[in-house]
Amino acid sequence: MRFSDTLIEATLIQRYKRFLADVRLAGGEEMTVHCANPGSMLGLNAPGARVYISDSHNPKRKLRHSLELVEADGALVGVHTGRANGLAEEAITGGIITPLSGYETLRREVKYGEASRVDFLLEDENRPPCFVEVKSVTLLRNPGLAEFPDSVSKRAAKHMDDLTREVRNGARAVVLFVVQREDGERFAPAMDIDPAYAEALQAARKAGVEMLVYGCRVNPVEICITRPITFE
Repeated sequence: MRFSDTLIEATLIQRYKRFLADVRLAGGEEMTVHCANPGSMLGLNAPGARVYISDSHNPKRKLRHSLELVEADGALVGVHTGRANGLAEEAITGGIITPLSGYETLRREVKYGEASRVDFLLEDENRPPCFVEVKSVTLLRNPGLAEFPDSVSKRAAKHMDDLTREVRNGARAVVLFVVQREDGERFAPAMDIDPAYAEALQAARKAGVEMLVYGCRVNPVEICITRPITFE
């Protein structure tokens, strides 16, 4: 996924109120940008960090610019969680995620379970439907080990129950973790941050819900899924 325009380099002043960040441009101008990330952004919100922002060129938007990348520990990290679904769709349809290839159709945001929506529903007349839930991963506290989530997420735990129910009904269900950083070499649930989610994840895995983890190439020109990562 290539960015439509060249990203603008800036310095992070602060990230606050979940969806806001103040940045300073190279010329000294300060602005508030939209931060499309509901998590804590643990390890990615240090004042003074180099960041990259995008320009929507939409004067009607309250905040015209969005925070896209943050540099941490020498690596660029894609912090715009809304990009994860686009990255996943591009990789699925492009055959990069081979365990999810070969389906005839892909539908987005399909209602299922108890008032839930699955990110993708893959369908083919010759095999059971495949429910795919996508999670954006940005946390890395130990060298090479990507983790999810970076804050408590009751909604994410509920999705595990819904996916497990679909497996019991004869469908296929997959959680696809998209690690939006190049220094992630393996993956594990962040048990200390959200024990309930980690427990729900392991229970779903034992029930037959598949766990796929893929890493990305991240730079100011593009983000794209490139490789599978080991689930520990």
